[in-house]
Amino acid sequence: MKRIYILGAAGSIGEQTLDVISQMPDAFQLVGISLSTDHYKNQSILDRFQVEICCLRVSDDLPFYEHKYPNVQFVIGDQGLLDIASYPKSGILVNALSGSAGLKPTMRAIESGKDIALANKETLVMAGDLVIEAIQKYGVKLLPVDSEHSALWQTLKGESMDDVLKIIITASGGSLRHLDRYQLDNVTLSDALKHPNWSMGAKITIDSATMMNKGLEVIEAHHLFGLPYDQIETILHDESVVHGFVAFKDGTMKASLSVSDMRIPIAYALHYPKRVDYPHHLELSNLSFKPMDFDRFPLLKLSYEVGKTGGLLPTVMNAANEAAVKLFIHGDISFLEIESIIIFCIQPLKKSSKPIDPFKNTSRMFTERGKSCSSLTSSFSS
Repeated sequence: MKRIYILGAAGSIGEQTLDVISQMPDAFQLVGISLSTDHYKNQSILDRFQVEICCLRVSDDLPFYEHKYPNVQFVIGDQGLLDIASYPKSGILVNALSGSAGLKPTMRAIESGKDIALANKETLVMAGDLVIEAIQKYGVKLLPVDSEHSALWQTLKGESMDDVLKIIITASGGSLRHLDRYQLDNVTLSDALKHPNWSMGAKITIDSATMMNKGLEVIEAHHLFGLPYDQIETILHDESVVHGFVAFKDGTMKASLSVSDMRIPIAYALHYPKRVDYPHHLELSNLSFKPMDFDRFPLLKLSYEVGKTGGLLPTVMNAANEAAVKLFIHGDISFLEIESIIIFCIQPLKKSSKPIDPFKNTSRMFTERGKSCSSLTSSFSS
């Protein structure tokens, strides 16, 4: 029986992980979880699963939960995430947190000897070199959960990286893929959240619409598979059936195909190296592929440049993106201003012979609001 910890258990990936665990209760013991501020979801999870330790968001909720669940050790906030990560029982920690909050618990879990099932790509974007070094130092496994990286991981199994010409990550194009850039001025939050293929949380769905999510995946793939950015390609694939290709030097290619269901890569990571039955088998139809349009999706182009530059630049880009997406969700900026803010923060820090215009095709200029990167950082930290 494998011991499992889930950070972000009440989120989209967390809930699907719980579903995978519930399908085979004799295979897993759920030891620790972190929850949300949604009391209905939280109690539903705690009523279904007997955990030993649970992290709540705010301390005000502690008396209620301690009274209702007296056999559970409750911890609070960011420190509580670290308490779960360092809990003195080995196992697999599923990091399903959103954004930069996933980095410190991942490092703490590695140091405590836990394997990592990683759905939090920001961890590798911000500190990929440090994470990979720690994985090797402490002898634990890093198990990709993102559908694209799981596909590549499976496709590369048994192959020599010396034989790889390139890896290819597919992108659906997100909820706004049918719109040209001039049509993006009046995009609403509701428009951006209507992903055609996947059911995901708000932040990652918006990242999919801007293609920042794919940019983060490119940087993540660089660290996971040790390939230079020139050997990591992205292509548009509307159907989200092929999740990743590997092209080999001998002219052959391998691909991983499945239905669009995150429970498949989650189950593969948790059951690794075994596979388990899945009830819905893929029925192949016409599949379409198009070259990536970097003019339509400038944040993906920026991500390649940032990844190649390295240093703290990926962390800055990630922080700017998290803050900008939060502002968009709260209705403070337009959709296109997400791009403007990120490029505005990155441009002074990167060396480029062809600077990207941060205000091209935007309906309003970020600077007109009197904001700056310093105030943006404050928004990100709050």
